[in-house]
Amino acid sequence: MDMMFIDTHCHISDEAFAGEEDAYISRAMEAGVGIMLQPDVDSRERKAMFDLTGRHPGVLYPMLGLYPGSVDGNWKKEIERMLEYSDRSVVAIGEIGLDYYYGKEFAKEQREALHWQLDYASQVGLPVNIHLRDAMGDFLEILKDHKGLRGNMHAYSGSYESFLELQRLGDWRIGVGGVVTFKKASLAEVVAKVPLERIVLETDAPYLTPVPFRGRRNESSHIPLIAAKVAELKGVTVEEVAVVTTANARNLFGI
Repeated sequence: MDMMFIDTHCHISDEAFAGEEDAYISRAMEAGVGIMLQPDVDSRERKAMFDLTGRHPGVLYPMLGLYPGSVDGNWKKEIERMLEYSDRSVVAIGEIGLDYYYGKEFAKEQREALHWQLDYASQVGLPVNIHLRDAMGDFLEILKDHKGLRGNMHAYSGSYESFLELQRLGDWRIGVGGVVTFKKASLAEVVAKVPLERIVLETDAPYLTPVPFRGRRNESSHIPLIAAKVAELKGVTVEEVAVVTTANARNLFGI
């Protein structure tokens, strides 16, 4: 049986892949990755992302959202620019969230933008794709005002206890990528406990490259390496990981 994987989060329109997007997609498909979801970042990158997904229907699927690292005092204007694409068919509102890793200068604005986008996701009936760094406490507090959402925690870095709290507040999956292959990664312990039915695979290409290619540019063709590590942690076959995580992604994102 040919295995089919879905990369639920990769940035093929990133400048790291400029001029070789088609080759990237070909390598991914040769590795069994038949679908790749493209998160939105901000107005600087949005047109390139939608142009790329438009050229590869049925293989690349876009999201729509304002990335927390792009939120500042002008975030409402960025939302207006985002809404210029609201007539496009997208699979999720993302990548949205909170990121305090580099500081909290715009923490208040990030929370406001996130509240707005979670409301918008509810209004349009779409799941959300969440980017979260060093802000789990604030995120869980915000979710209490948006109970019942469906979504994916991209590049999940929280604890198993936080995963359980997420399930109490909504219908959540965790995105597992190359970090799960790193030595001493706490993610491996979490993945061992989280039901496979709650896991989707991702790369976050060009970032977070799995072992043995860590330190190089990441891409979707590395998804089988991530799947193999998940299979090892769960005590199942790679084929089962492929079947279940692909079904999870299809169900969550409606593809």
